[in-house]
Parts: sequence; C-alpha cells; structure tokens
Amino acid sequence: MAREDLGEAGRLREENAELRARVAALEKALAERSDGRALDGAASNGAASNGAAPDGAALDGAASSGERRAGAHAALDGLPTALPALVHWRPDGTVTRWNDGAERIFGWSAGEAIGRRLADLVAADPVSPAAVRAFNFASEESRFAATASEARTREGHALLCRWTYAVLRDDRGDAREIAAIVDDTGDQRRRERTVLGRYQMLLQLVDNARSSIFVKDIAGRYVFVNRAYAQSLAKHAVELIGRDDRESPMPPEVVELVAEKEREVIAGGQVMQFEEALPVGDDRLHYFTVKFPIHDERGQPIGLGGIVTEITSLRRAEAERAALQEEIIAGQQAALRELSTPLIPLADGVVAMPLVGTIDSGRAEQIMETLLSGITSQGAHTAILDITGVRAVDTHVADALTRTARAAQLLGTRVVLTGVRPEVAQTLVTLGVDLSGITTLSTLQSGIAHALRHARR
Repeated sequence: MAREDLGEAGRLREENAELRARVAALEKALAERSDGRALDGAASNGAASNGAAPDGAALDGAASSGERRAGAHAALDGLPTALPALVHWRPDGTVTRWNDGAERIFGWSAGEAIGRRLADLVAADPVSPAAVRAFNFASEESRFAATASEARTREGHALLCRWTYAVLRDDRGDAREIAAIVDDTGDQRRRERTVLGRYQMLLQLVDNARSSIFVKDIAGRYVFVNRAYAQSLAKHAVELIGRDDRESPMPPEVVELVAEKEREVIAGGQVMQFEEALPVGDDRLHYFTVKFPIHDERGQPIGLGGIVTEITSLRRAEAERAALQEEIIAGQQAALRELSTPLIPLADGVVAMPLVGTIDSGRAEQIMETLLSGITSQGAHTAILDITGVRAVDTHVADALTRTARAAQLLGTRVVLTGVRPEVAQTLVTLGVDLSGITTLSTLQSGIAHALRHARR
C-alpha cells in the first residue's frame, strides 16, 4: 500500500535527507577534485558492477528480449545524463507516457504500457485522489510532492519505489495528468549510482555557470562553491570550503555588507533578490544577487544559498547610453529653441522674429536672448516682433514682450510689434500694458513696409 506524505514536515524531512546525502557526496567530490582525481571513476566502477560476466554471457543469444533490454538499460545507470524514469497517467489511471527509464525499472516497454492502467502494470496506485486534490500548485512553480510505495515488475519482482510527482492541470484547473519521476529505492547499489550520476550532472551544471553559486552553513562557513565563485576570489574551490568570508580575500567593509544582508535573509526566512554595488579596490562592481535560507525538516534555518551575477558592464553600458541620450535630448531642445525663435534679416539694419505657439517663462528668456544677440551681431536699428501666431496674450506674454522691447530700445533699436489683432489690442488695453515707444501694427506685411521706409530715411 502507498505510504503518502503530503504534510509539510514530511516533505521537508525527505528533502533534508536528500540534501545531507548530496552534501556528503559534494564534500567527497571536492576532496577528490583537490587531489586532481576525476569523479568518473566511481561511475565507471558502478557501471562495471552491474553483474555482467566478462564474456558477455548475460547478453548471449539464449537471453530473452526482456533480459537484453534490462542489460542495455543497466549499462546506462552510471551515466550522469541517464534519463530518470518518467511515467505520466490520467486521473483514471491510464498511462500516457512511459520512457526508457520506466522500462528499465518495471520491464514493460512504452508500446506495452501506454494506454493501460498503471495499477495493472505495477500493482500500485501511488497517488490517491485525495493527494491529487491536495496538490494545488501552479505549473509554472515547478513544485513536487513525494510518496513511496511497493510495486511489482513485469516478471512479478517486488520493488520499493519513490514517486516524485506533480499534478498537471488544464485551463479550468482540473487535473489533466499526474507526472512522476520514479526511483527504485530498494537496490542500494543502483540508488548510489543514480545519486552520484545526478550529482555529477548538477556539479558540471553549476561549475560551468557564469554566475557565482555557493552554500553556507548557519555559521557562515562555505559548504559548497562553484568554479566561477572560486575564480572570482582567485582561489581553488577546496580552499574556501569550511572557511567564512572573514578568511576570504574580500575587503573587511565588503565582508560586513555581505554579512548584514545574509543575516537579514536568515531572519526573514524568505528568498531575497536585490542589486548591490560593492567597493573593490578603487572601483565599484555591481551585482544581481539571489539569496535564500536553507531549512531542516522542522523549518529551522541550517544554512544559506546564493547565486550572484556580476552586472557591472551592463550598468556601465546603461549609464553611457543614458548620458548619450541626454546629450541627444539637449541638442534637440537647442535646435527646437532656435526653430521656435527664428531671427530673420530683412534688410540692412532690419530683422524680424515671428513668434508662434505658447510663450512660457523659459521661451520668453530665449526670445530676449536671441533678439538681443541678433541685434548686436547685425547692427539692427529696427526689430519686428510678430505675434500673429501666438495662441493667447495674457499678462505673462505681455510682460515678456514689453521687457524684450525695452531691452532692445536700450541698445538703440526701434521695436515694431505686428500681428496685433482686435482681440489682442483689447486684451492689452484691459491689462494696462505700457506700449509707449513701441510701434504696433496689425500685420507683418505692414510692419515690414514700415521698417523699410525707416531704413531708407
């Protein structure tokens, strides 16, 4: 009968047991790596201990096809990339997926198993309807539950199997399939080969990651570091095992910053993701960091894991891009200011500035600056300010125009204000704007004619 353990404490106990086994294997492997020995020897010895006779008698012509398949699959057990046994079945028990690993354990081929009931194949129904209902996680979380049960092979041999399973649901939330990774836990040698093979695969995976990956115990001592992390500190990985950051090459101020954040992670009991900039020599390096507490079966923190990715080049590239963008924007704004306050020479000593749109304080200053600069550079005696295109004339606009005209008069330049429509004239009178010394005309054309006559005189 299946022994189901869906409680949080039971799940944590199983995960902790697996973690302890992996840590033990990791410490052994790291010691071997430090001596320059390859890890493949253990896998090779395991593969060689499958019971095959030197002359290949177990695979001779007298063997059955099932025995030949079993022998071929057994030869793959020690390989790090050997596929685990995968079985999928519908809630009614109908098998929908059965891979070579499942054939290795139970003896049934995929063609024989798919479409039949799981209980008829292995004499077990490992995941009950209640367990299916209790497994209520979204697929993207990639969560698993685990249970153990007795099962039987095609030939009737009894097995003790561990089923690490997930419930896959459809768009309505109904159970679509139960998907399980199956391990034969009764064969001690095979289990050791499987654990070692998977460990080798994971070790190569993390050792070839560009991010720094590490595990510390609750005292802050390193239990595991990958190659990238060791290289970042210019150390061999084994030199860091059992040491804490105070014994590492990191500067004391960096050690304290790291320790403070890790105390926060342990105290909070949750995964934390953050960016940090740490001083390294005369520079500051930027990192994206993920740190998480590791708990025992009682939920107590026993360590901390971390994945650290340096993003200094990315942040510098972003800063350079932002600076370049600011330069482009500043250039565009300067060009727009020039276009919004054009100064047009009409004749010797006569310039015109047609104004369009809204005049705010910034643009008013630009109008005055452009006009005065043009008057000085061209020696203008007459300047025409055309406000035909100005949307609205209020106190602010009127004040800007009069201040500009007064500044021009101080340079000895006559100012002609054109484009004064009836409603604009009424507004200027209502506002009490002092236009003394400023010639006002209704159109730009009349203003140009006036300025040219003045120029001929």
